Amino acid sequence: MTTVTKGLKPENVWKHFETLTKIPRPSKHEEKILTYLRNFATEKNLKMREDSTGNIVILRPGTGGGEKSPVVVIQSHVDMVCEKNRDSNHDFMNDSLDLYIEEGWLKARDTTLGADNGIGVAAAMALLDMPLDSVLPPLECLFTVDEETGLTGAFALSGEIIKGRTMLNLDTEDWGEICIGCAGGGDSTITLPTEYEEAPNDFLSFQLSIEGLKGGHSGVDIHEDRGNAIVFLSSVFDAIQKKSDVRLVSIVGGDKHNAIPREAFATILVSPEAVSDAQDTVSRRRAALAKEFGSIENNLRINFSGLEDSPDTNLSRKSQERIIGLLRTLPHGVLKYSHDVENLVETSNNLASIKMHNGNFIVACSTRSSIAEALESQRERICTMSEAYGASVKQDEAYPGWAPNPKSAILETTTEIYKELLGKEPHICAIHAGLECGVIGEKVDNMDMISFGPTIKGPHSPDERVEIKSVDKFWDLLLKILEKLAKK
Repeated sequence: MTTVTKGLKPENVWKHFETLTKIPRPSKHEEKILTYLRNFATEKNLKMREDSTGNIVILRPGTGGGEKSPVVVIQSHVDMVCEKNRDSNHDFMNDSLDLYIEEGWLKARDTTLGADNGIGVAAAMALLDMPLDSVLPPLECLFTVDEETGLTGAFALSGEIIKGRTMLNLDTEDWGEICIGCAGGGDSTITLPTEYEEAPNDFLSFQLSIEGLKGGHSGVDIHEDRGNAIVFLSSVFDAIQKKSDVRLVSIVGGDKHNAIPREAFATILVSPEAVSDAQDTVSRRRAALAKEFGSIENNLRINFSGLEDSPDTNLSRKSQERIIGLLRTLPHGVLKYSHDVENLVETSNNLASIKMHNGNFIVACSTRSSIAEALESQRERICTMSEAYGASVKQDEAYPGWAPNPKSAILETTTEIYKELLGKEPHICAIHAGLECGVIGEKVDNMDMISFGPTIKGPHSPDERVEIKSVDKFWDLLLKILEKLAKK
């Protein structure tokens, strides 16, 4: 049977990656991929360690002269963000991804691809699968669970299952870069109680929708000032209610805490005499947002369409004012750039989702910062803003950032090899996204770490794609680093 990745280099990495795309692995539902990894280790006669959370370490002895060299940890996470286009029927719990190649990029039709961090997992499996005459140091391939919803696996990692003190994290998404630091972060779950009242008999029912936005990764893409569907929706509704007699019935938008919302929907009731004014307001706000975001959000769609069924109830005036006021007040986007590292986002917030549950609005925010005090300060602000509108806030434990170590031994080795491959100095950087390195570094003393990977664009959105040629370069770099470490 012909596979989509047949003929791509490196063959073994692509073979393993395509297999991964056939195994459902949403965050918190990694049972199938973990079973696959256990069976893989058994078939290859490789030893394995596992902790109570589900994190797995598969061991490969050193070979080709690297038998007695220090152990190297190869780290990646097995879960993926599951986002799809609204008209897609894909079932992430059961279906294989539908892969295709376009202009040098591998993509998945209408869904996320899972190259984040599936390419890293596939590379680790390819290493474990290499011939016994390969020049490699002893490897501990660490596969962590539930990275995408709060680094749960890394937080619960038993440091005892890791013996190596040099770690290569394979979760960075720009070929040509070596990452040596990342932001910390923490989520806020806001619960706003609601009151309902009987809907006016003669009001007409409409759906207000925001669709077609790019979305994307709330760390990697936040600096681009992409549109946020929840922010757009609340601003359009607010403009309507200031000029027309309207009642809010419901709002839903966004999904994952680490994805910028691409879509949002509201059901509203409008008095017959106000319909024309409401339509005019939507038209003007559509034009204004298109003007403001048109060059980056050129697929933006704002629709105001009539509904056949009319609800019996709507939010009370007080509840309507509170939820719209809250959504208009909560921050979204870059809050501060670093004064020390040029163009590095220091602190940001993603107004990630709004849902209705048991008569309450549930609003999720994901805050990131490379400075722990700044992170907590912004989360305190979110609490203050929310409580002012009568909401309660639950905040999980923030995960730590990863402090750069410019004098790292593995950084020196990798920089030297990267320079030979690139013909120039690699870009050494810290990123605003969260990586597991900071948490693992707290679990395992004296761990020397870097992160690198191939070029992946549009992570956490259905636009996710991986540049095929960069995977071959990434693999070459990984092998050269390990060969040098095997000879030490």
